[in-house]
Amino acid sequence: METVFSKIISREIPADIVFENDDVIAFRDINPQAPVHVLIVPKKWVKGIESADSSDKLAELLLAAAQIARDEGVDRRGYRLVINSGADGGQTVDHLHVHLLGGRKMHWPPG
Repeated sequence: METVFSKIISREIPADIVFENDDVIAFRDINPQAPVHVLIVPKKWVKGIESADSSDKLAELLLAAAQIARDEGVDRRGYRLVINSGADGGQTVDHLHVHLLGGRKMHWPPG
């Protein structure tokens, strides 16, 4: 399925890429909700977390998030990882992705 994220992966759309390996690409959100707001996306299309399975290498997303947090300098004070699922969960792009938010105090409940 073609999404804005697949177009970033194929370099059809430019993005501020902060991390990339064989399985994952990560780039700055164009509408950041925190001083650090990075989207971490599997290169293999997966609609959302509810349709993922063990072949989708989901651990790679979290390992990338930890590395990006270190690279961005938010690992020591803390950061938040968010996966939105479905319309009511706030998912606006049908391509699984993790939001890494940091650089400010996070509040609970998140909204």
